[in-house]
Amino acid sequence: MATLSFISGVIGNIISVLYMLSPVPTFSRIVKHRSTEEFESLPYVSSLATSSLWVFYGLMKSGGLLIATVNGFGIIIELVYVILFLIFAPTRVRAKTAILVVTLNVGFPAGVVLITLFAMDGDLRLDVLGIVCAVLNILMYGSPFAAMKKVVMTKSVEYMPFLLSFFLLLNGAIWTFYAILVKDFFVGVPNGIGFILGAAQIVLYAMYWKSKTSQNLSDVLDDEWQHKLLIHENSEE
Repeated sequence: MATLSFISGVIGNIISVLYMLSPVPTFSRIVKHRSTEEFESLPYVSSLATSSLWVFYGLMKSGGLLIATVNGFGIIIELVYVILFLIFAPTRVRAKTAILVVTLNVGFPAGVVLITLFAMDGDLRLDVLGIVCAVLNILMYGSPFAAMKKVVMTKSVEYMPFLLSFFLLLNGAIWTFYAILVKDFFVGVPNGIGFILGAAQIVLYAMYWKSKTSQNLSDVLDDEWQHKLLIHENSEE
């Protein structure tokens, strides 16, 4: 059982690295166009916060080296993504992203580390840290909901990168399997949710990847606004 869990953990690390690298084509496009367009920053900001605390959890937990190492790499790559997003995002989006960074990547992790280190010890520290990491992981996996909403509204998968969805599915599956083997509830629950969300995104791809309709979200909102105005004007006649 120990050997199987180690092997699944190593495979999980490899898939996690691929999952973390999957947005590279997206950021190549952002740098090339010098704009973040309609892409969302929350998946990368929340991933950075999650990686930071999973490193701490892995260091605190006996046998948690695999968790700590892969998330150490995650800190580096997600930090690069967030910096690029802050450079190329429009002013309004940059301000929103900066607030998220200060809150989720600075204040919150620092508070969790200080409280668990100096106000708790033993199993309580690990349990609280595990709960926090699990909640953040669920937030990270749930952050693509905004992109999924855009897919439904625009009937286009342009702003929901396929590789990110695909490796979300694989990453959730392998780490759920690993968590079952080592009986780690904190790793299993969020990754099980990640697997479900990854599957949901793949279903959306199957529905819309051939769609000819590829409207910008702002165009959709403009259409909705004009429709509301028309209804309002007609009601006044």
